[in-house]
Parts: sequence; C-alpha cells; structure tokens
Amino acid sequence: MRHMVLLSAGLIGALALASCSKEIDKEAVDRALQDVNVVDQSNLNSVVLNSADPNEAVSYFQRSVKQSPDRVDLNRGLAASLIRAKRYTEAAAAWQRVVDLPDAQSADSVELADALIRNNEWEKARKVLDTVPPTHETFKRYRLEAMIADSEQNWKAADSFYDTAVGLTTKPAGVFNNWGYSKLTRGDYSGAERLFGEALRQDPNLFTAKNNLVLARGAQRNYSLPVISMTQTERAQLLHTMALSAVKQGDVSTGEGLLREAIETHPQHFDAAARALEALENG
Repeated sequence: MRHMVLLSAGLIGALALASCSKEIDKEAVDRALQDVNVVDQSNLNSVVLNSADPNEAVSYFQRSVKQSPDRVDLNRGLAASLIRAKRYTEAAAAWQRVVDLPDAQSADSVELADALIRNNEWEKARKVLDTVPPTHETFKRYRLEAMIADSEQNWKAADSFYDTAVGLTTKPAGVFNNWGYSKLTRGDYSGAERLFGEALRQDPNLFTAKNNLVLARGAQRNYSLPVISMTQTERAQLLHTMALSAVKQGDVSTGEGLLREAIETHPQHFDAAARALEALENG
C-alpha cells in the first residue's frame, strides 16, 4: 500500500509538472502509468493465484503470459496455478520456462524439481536440485532432497535431509510423518513408530500419521491402538487398518476380531470392514 501511495504521488507530480509546461512530456507520463499498472497487476496476480478456481487461474495467467512472455512473475503465477490444478506435466514445462528466464532465482529451480517429482520424473528432479547452490537452504529444498534420497534408497542421506528440513519449519508434523513412512518402508518399524508419534505431538489431528502409526505397531505384532486423540469414526478406521495388518502378519483370528470391533465402533455402516470380514469368514 505504501508503494501505491508513493507511485500515485509520483504520477500526480509528473502530471502537474507537465501541465505547467507548454508541451506534455508524454514519455514521462507513460512511464509513471506503467509503474502504477505493474503494482496493480501484482496485487491482482496474488488474489487470482490464492483465491480463484485453479483452472480459472490458469486461464488468467495464460492470457497474461501471452501478453508479457518475459514477465517472470506472470510465468511463476502460471506455473503455480498449474500445480494447484494438478496439471503436473504442464506445470513442469511452465516452471522450466521460469527457470530459463534471466530473472529466475534458486527458489524457482526448487519449484521445478517439485513439479518434476509430482510428475514422477525423479531423475530429472535430482539433476535440477543438483544445480541449486548449497547456500539456498530452505525447508522445501531439503524436503525434496529427502524424498529423492528415499527414492534412491540412500537412507543415510534421507535421514540427514529430513533432519535438516525439520529444523527449517515451524510446522514439522508432515516432515516427521514422511520420515516415519521412509523408516516404515525400510523395515525399521520401531523408528517409524517413534517418528509418527512425534508427528502427532506436533499435530494431533494428522490422520495419516495416526494410520501410519497403527501400521508401524501392527508390523511389530502390537495390535493395541496407541493412546492418541481420535474420534469414534477414526477409531473404527484405525481398527480396520490394524485388522488388515494382523491378517497380513498371518494372525487371521486377531484380524477378524478387530474387524468386528471396527464395525461395532463405527457410527454408521462400515462397508469396507464388513466386506473384509465377510471375505475372511468365507475363506
């Protein structure tokens, strides 16, 4: 807002000076108007990107980029709106165009890597992150580095990147959950259980961490629900997860009992649990 006031004052000054002269300095006035329009459009871009329907935002930024193809902010807006619209192939191409612009920054390369991962192009994402200077230390950069290390089963590097990412955010619940799932896939079930518990200490409402915690306990043949905050519906869903884990471990009778408990616990008809129980009872 302060910039708008300053620019408006500058525009008024330019017009006032022009009115005092015999001939209006058209170029000076045009430059002042252009500065004001840039600020106005920047504010509009932010509103569209954060509030509009994702596909409507895509259309808006596509029109804007067509008019000003070298504007890095408009290209960023298009790329980000394509991510919001879950059009990941187009988003990766759009972020690549941003990275190729003269005013691109290291953060743009990180966003390109993110788009490539969403598009399942892990090798390309790794190469892009390798171009980001080590001085660019951000939460998103290290979270992506951890995910790529996971995909390559480079567990030592993954642990290091997750640990760094946790220290760079005030909301680390999602990182702890991802780190725990990494441990789960490696077969480090106790380590996974600890990290899922940490995720829930940071965000007691994160259901994916609750479900993953049950999976980690079930993999250790611990079929009791953890002492965590849960709704009645969540309790039924977690019992269902625990039951399937028990069946997978070969503890079929335990799984059947957990399924019956899940069906009884759910406040409505629990179709998934009922079908699983029927399948077990029918052999």
